[in-house]
Amino acid sequence: MDNTIKVERAILDLTQDELAKRIGVSRQTINSIEANRYVPSTVLALKLSEVFNKPVNDFFKLTDD
Repeated sequence: MDNTIKVERAILDLTQDELAKRIGVSRQTINSIEANRYVPSTVLALKLSEVFNKPVNDFFKLTDD
């Protein structure tokens, strides 16, 4: 899975820590999501969707692997 969380976060001018606080996770969790080391739960993806005001499919994409 690929994501554009870092780009979406930059558009809103949010740090990893600020985004983490908005959705109730650690900064390390945001870092791991951005680096594709961690696939978030549905609940977390929906919280990100609310912050970015975009559908989940706009910032998470399935890959062939």
